[in-house]
Amino acid sequence: MRSNDLKAGIEHAPHRALLKSLGLDNDDLAKPFIGIANSYNTIVPGHIHLCTLGDAVKEGILSAGGTPFEFNTIAVCDGLAMGHEGMRYSLPSREIIADSVEIMLQAHRLDGLVMISNCDKVTPGMLMAAARLDIPAIMLTGGPMAAGQFKGKKVSYSSVPEALGQVVAGKMSETELYQLEDVACPGCGSCSGMFTANTMACMSEALGMSLPYCATTLATSAHKVRLARQTGKQIIKLVEQNIKPSNILTLEAFKNAISVDMALGGSTNTVLHLPAIAKETGLTLPLSLFDEIGRKVSHLCSMIPSGTYAIEDLDMAGGVPAVMHQIQTMLNPNGITVSGQTIAENIKNATVLNTDVIRPLDNPVHTEGGIAILTGNLAPQGAVIKTAGVAPSMLQHTGPAKVYDSEKEAITAIRSKQIQPGDVIVIRYEGPKGGPGMPEMLIPTATIAGMGLSESVALITDGRFSGATRGGSIGHVTPEAFDGGPIAILQNEDSITIDIPNRTLTVNITNKELQKRLSTWKPKKPKFTKGILSKYTPTTLK
Repeated sequence: MRSNDLKAGIEHAPHRALLKSLGLDNDDLAKPFIGIANSYNTIVPGHIHLCTLGDAVKEGILSAGGTPFEFNTIAVCDGLAMGHEGMRYSLPSREIIADSVEIMLQAHRLDGLVMISNCDKVTPGMLMAAARLDIPAIMLTGGPMAAGQFKGKKVSYSSVPEALGQVVAGKMSETELYQLEDVACPGCGSCSGMFTANTMACMSEALGMSLPYCATTLATSAHKVRLARQTGKQIIKLVEQNIKPSNILTLEAFKNAISVDMALGGSTNTVLHLPAIAKETGLTLPLSLFDEIGRKVSHLCSMIPSGTYAIEDLDMAGGVPAVMHQIQTMLNPNGITVSGQTIAENIKNATVLNTDVIRPLDNPVHTEGGIAILTGNLAPQGAVIKTAGVAPSMLQHTGPAKVYDSEKEAITAIRSKQIQPGDVIVIRYEGPKGGPGMPEMLIPTATIAGMGLSESVALITDGRFSGATRGGSIGHVTPEAFDGGPIAILQNEDSITIDIPNRTLTVNITNKELQKRLSTWKPKKPKFTKGILSKYTPTTLK
């Protein structure tokens, strides 16, 4: 055991003395030491209940013969950070989370790891740490919140920023907006649609890093507490059998996860997080792999924000195991999981209990998966769109560019009704370096949707989108404007063509004109020269 570095032999008497100051006795010291990385805090709605789940995990560890040690990581609520300077700090938090878990596990020589998480950057950050450390580890995601109810319809967090657009368009009163905000998020948990938090919970389960049904079990349910206790027990078995992330996180496991992502119509942020987790294992997931799988795996689940079903509906329909059972012919079934069983064994008895929520393969929502990768002279290295949220009228679209050098400028233009049907909004200098931090763009996309323009207006950015975004929204355009990518030289009224079926993104100017503009482009100064965001400037990026 790694923990013998702290407790075995006469030379470690000083370490044992410190451990005994915690109230531990010799029996406790003889057991495996299990770290519990918990992102509990009292400001993030998806995390406020994680202290209760942490207690259940500890009970499980103790009952199975381990000694638990709980510590915290940071967590950013993307919903609270959205639309202002705080959103620039969300993606960088992922690396800090991974680093903090590594530091705690390595400094204290713990034998196994339970990760308790729930939100956008926390789940991938912890999985990155687990892959990096490669000691027995298991994930417990905290579960979704229940959907809200407003005027007889299910609503979620994404309903509120869209309602702002309705107010701007005169389609909703401010009184109704206030009524909606009171009921949209009725309790703790990750926001109730297939946004990034729940998408990554599903990815964790599909990868085999959390127990079956963990991703969709409601945050407030007794089932979630039982899963927490089972997770605590299971980490002891993983330590005893020395089953490590490297045994689970194979290339085939990542392909399985991408397949599930396509069937669910998940957040485009998976193209950031799955490759980052894979990189920690020494694997590479190119953008082309997402597109390749997306052309083969149909979109089966019409989930909020683009559909009508909440995560609680997916759970009652059979959860991730039922989705995997539905697409099992497209999966590698032999990979081991944290349950100690293979994928095939995990999903053997899974059943689709509602074929409206989890469609059969011969009646999909869309014949192709929920994410597509576009390339062209506007995005030579690729761009990403959530096809699951695109109206048929926007699958092919040509329109004049309306160009803005920041999200704030674009929001002002949208709210002042400067955008017309047919326009292509371009928001640039919001990428990883230019933003910096690659902020999400939910406010402009939600406002467009609320104004009734999501079926006639497209939005292109070198930044990224919230999992709550829907419509013709194309993000991750690379190279980004800060690096002098073609998006940097776009001008107002340039004609832009989006062709999703053919996977192209094109500005309709001659190559000669494109090269002329690029030759005269001048880089902008970094927005931040100190603090964490300065690490994203070219002088410090590798």
